[in-house]
Amino acid sequence: MKIWSDGEVKALFKEVESVKADGLSLKEAFLSHAQRYGRKQNSVRNYYYHEVDNLLGDAGRCKRLGIDISVHDKTHFESFDKLAEENLFEEIEKLLSEGLSVRSACLKLSGGDLTLMTRYQNKYQNMKKKLGAENVIPFRQKLLTESDINSLFLGLVKLIKKTALEEEKSKDGDLLKKAFEEIGRKDRQLEELKAKFEKLKIENEALKLDFDKRVALKIHLDKNRLDKKEENTKRV
Repeated sequence: MKIWSDGEVKALFKEVESVKADGLSLKEAFLSHAQRYGRKQNSVRNYYYHEVDNLLGDAGRCKRLGIDISVHDKTHFESFDKLAEENLFEEIEKLLSEGLSVRSACLKLSGGDLTLMTRYQNKYQNMKKKLGAENVIPFRQKLLTESDINSLFLGLVKLIKKTALEEEKSKDGDLLKKAFEEIGRKDRQLEELKAKFEKLKIENEALKLDFDKRVALKIHLDKNRLDKKEENTKRV
């Protein structure tokens, strides 16, 4: 995860301390910071928990940044509300469509924070169970944009390539390789047949031309014989 500047980190922690002092939800701090610095709210949240982990083991940096890490207790995560659950589910599903595993998707969304990753993974699995039990969709329905379709297509292509590479390393991969070799051999045979067919067409045209010439010659000779016969008849 890319480290933020010291100034932005200090600003984020100050915002968190402020909303805590006012008894507000941490989401208020994350949203405010995201709007101010042009980031996504989930990214701000993930980075905050990532930095809490870092600062817990770096007293020197805490002192340099002027952050009282004891105020930032990570033992209690911000609870998921319905909207946060829907957003998390959508983000994980999107990454799954791109070929990532659930664990990899959660690890990416957590910014490398293993504790947060485990929390995301458990939340996702629980939502999947709920989806199977109630047969409902726990996230907002929306029309697919052209960008969504392209992302899904690229994800599918990556998944197919990944599967093909894995199969190539296995016994099934050997069969697939043989199948491609057989297809290549058939293609070459087809090209050879096409070439032979074109050659036969040329030879046939030549034979036809030669036949036409012979017919024309025969007609010419027959005509000459008839003309001579007529002349002889006239003389008699």
